[in-house]
Amino acid sequence: MKLQSALNFSHTLLKEIVQPGDTVIDATAGKGNDTLFLAQLVGKKGHVYGFDIQAKAVELTQQLIDNNNVRKQTTVINDGHENVTKYVTEPITAAIFNLGYLPAGDHSIVTKPTTTLESVQSIMQQLKKNGVIILVVYYGHPGGEKEKERILQFAQSLDQHVYNVLQYQFINQIHEPPILLALQKR
Repeated sequence: MKLQSALNFSHTLLKEIVQPGDTVIDATAGKGNDTLFLAQLVGKKGHVYGFDIQAKAVELTQQLIDNNNVRKQTTVINDGHENVTKYVTEPITAAIFNLGYLPAGDHSIVTKPTTTLESVQSIMQQLKKNGVIILVVYYGHPGGEKEKERILQFAQSLDQHVYNVLQYQFINQIHEPPILLALQKR
């Protein structure tokens, strides 16, 4: 067995939970890789809502979706993830966040603790039993440490009778290795 990066482990967890026909969210679409992965998991009867505040990210995601013929089960939205409830009203099986900035985009546009937590809390209200919210926390940028601390505080405060919370991270790597948090509704 080989230990997986936080991002790869997020996909391992999603494969275990997401089924064909499910509704899921990619809260930070970026280049569209997670959106595509989720679209393939939910199949033609499921649906993925992908969110990004950057028009370039939405364009890249839409291109990837179109190139892989999964447009039918995908809606890509140019809006912040804190507005998820304006677009998604049905029960959610899973959501994924990649916090930080779009690597090939404008590095001054970063996720913020306030809007991230607002989004997570909204999704929690719609999360099905055994559903999961995954946060891959990249924090090696200005403001990233503050977001990481706020997210960790929030996750640690969740009632263990309502949510199982997993933290996964390599601890002997340089340059602030990402942290994966999985919040699973019991």
